Amino acid sequence: MEENIPLVCFAASGGARMQEALFSLMQMAKTSAALEKLKQHGVPYISVLTDPVFGGVSASLAMLGDLNIAEPNALIGFAGPRVIEQTVRETLPEGFQRSEFLLEHGTVDMIVHRHEMRARVGSVLRKLTHHAATPVSSSNPDDADVVEPIVEEDNLAETADVTFEKVEEPKKDTTTAKSDDHSRNA
Repeated sequence: MEENIPLVCFAASGGARMQEALFSLMQMAKTSAALEKLKQHGVPYISVLTDPVFGGVSASLAMLGDLNIAEPNALIGFAGPRVIEQTVRETLPEGFQRSEFLLEHGTVDMIVHRHEMRARVGSVLRKLTHHAATPVSSSNPDDADVVEPIVEEDNLAETADVTFEKVEEPKKDTTTAKSDDHSRNA
C-alpha cells in the first residue's frame, strides 16, 4: 500500500469444498477487509474473472474490483444454475451467470478475451496510475500496447512478500489403469 502499486487479481474458483469448513469462510472476510484498506489508500484494484468463479470468491474478492473484467462466456456466481433453479423453482433466463449476461446487468464492467488481457489491463493501469506508456521492444505487433512491469520480476517475491516453490505433478499409476481396462472387457 505504501508504494501505491495497483493490485490485479485473476480469480478462478469452483467454490469451497466441504473439507475447508470455517477456515475457508473466514478468508472471505479477511480478503474483503484487505481490499477495503486498498480502497481507503486510493490503490486501484482490478479483478479479472476467469471461468468459473463461484462460491466465496465471487461473494468477496472477485466482485470488489474498482474494475471487474470477465473473460468471454465465463460462468460467474455464488451458487450454480442448477442449485438456483431448484431453490427458486423457476427456469433461469438464457445465459444466466455468463459474463455477457452479467455485463448487460452491470455486474461486470467489460469482457476481454484472454489473449488481449495483458494489453488491456496494462492500458487500464496506465490510465488509473497516470503512468506514461513504456512499450516493450518486440517484433510482435500484438505486443505494441504492452508495458514493462512496475515491479521487476527478479524482485517480485521480495516485493510481494511471498515465496514460490515448485510443485511436482503427481505420478500416474499405470498398474491401476491396466487392471481397470481388463475388468471392463470381462
